[in-house]
Amino acid sequence: MSIRIWHQSFTVLGELTPYRQALEEHFRTVSRADTEIVMHGMRPRTYRSNYPGDDIKYCAFQYLHGLQFMQAARAAEKGGFDAFALSTLPEPALREIQTLVEIPVVGYLEAALESASKAGSKIGVLVFISELAELTAANIRQHGYENNFVVASHVGFTFHDVLPAFDDPEPLLERFFASARKMIKTGADVIIPGEAPLNVILARNGISEVDGVPIIDSLAAWIQRAERLVDAHRDGQSMQPGGYFSTRPPKDRIDELFRFYGLS
Repeated sequence: MSIRIWHQSFTVLGELTPYRQALEEHFRTVSRADTEIVMHGMRPRTYRSNYPGDDIKYCAFQYLHGLQFMQAARAAEKGGFDAFALSTLPEPALREIQTLVEIPVVGYLEAALESASKAGSKIGVLVFISELAELTAANIRQHGYENNFVVASHVGFTFHDVLPAFDDPEPLLERFFASARKMIKTGADVIIPGEAPLNVILARNGISEVDGVPIIDSLAAWIQRAERLVDAHRDGQSMQPGGYFSTRPPKDRIDELFRFYGLS
């Protein structure tokens, strides 16, 4: 039975054609043949430029932008999608979204950590935005992988450096290798390339390890996790353990509050 996944980026994908095309190509190689991944980005003019990092390094702005993710998840469920997948390291409003909809909701970091924990015992995460290292560490604790975590640190370049690498990857790859080797020296025996644009550059250039240390394909990890959760959901397996952080509010009250806050 086919699966439809709503992919949600933290970028305005309409302004990033090479990145979008690279994602589409990669998704076809790592998903099941009958899985359809429908790509979505943020609304036009969400940011001042095509780069979200100037905003999302601030927790208040990330909270506000996370409202788009909450709206998108509800649209995915109403649109008949089988799963909603956050394709961004910070995972804005992930825990809240998982209580708003009944379809499986998958986080990018959450899936990458699951995959990394099977490939090694000491996880390192490379990020574009240095301020997100602290958030990444906090999210790792929330996901229950604190004992497997070594460090989250800046990769040594930014999103703006990645865009030209879709045409000329070698200079960027050399800088990535240098950062990865530095992280390996801190004790990491498996590395998550934290940002999705970097992930897809590495994947399309066949980079799956550095000096024998695995490099996790986080995009493949969340697609495959989404597929597994959809299978479990269809088999009637519950994914809501209960408690404050997991209990789903009444649907009519969700609708009422979304209308009240102008989020319908």
